[in-house]
Amino acid sequence: MGKRTMTETDYTALADFRATLRQFLAFSEKEAKRSGLTPQQHQALLAIKGAVPGKMTIGKLAEKLILQPHSTSGLVKRLEELDLVYRIDCAEDQRKMALGLTENAENLLSDLTSVHIDELRRVGPLLAELMTRFHD
Repeated sequence: MGKRTMTETDYTALADFRATLRQFLAFSEKEAKRSGLTPQQHQALLAIKGAVPGKMTIGKLAEKLILQPHSTSGLVKRLEELDLVYRIDCAEDQRKMALGLTENAENLLSDLTSVHIDELRRVGPLLAELMTRFHD
């Protein structure tokens, strides 16, 4: 596979794509904060909710969030203190604890996810159009 020659269109498309992604991330961070969460807490709740029930451990959450396990432990402790997360026996390994969401977290995450989906519906067509600008 040879090195591809970049065009001005490639640079412009990549710049526009990255800017649109950053705008979505800024929107997401603002919505998390408006709900009383840090963006990292929001991402943790979303990762736990998106996992197979009873399977999300601190280690797996650390991988999803690209964090060190000790940092993730602190994050989970803060989420427990906010009554958003609880620990349960891990179905696969009794030496580990899995993470679950409280009803408070479920309600909060449902509201946040709804506004995120609305925003993705708004920016999705733009992102799809930007992807078509990249040519082989």
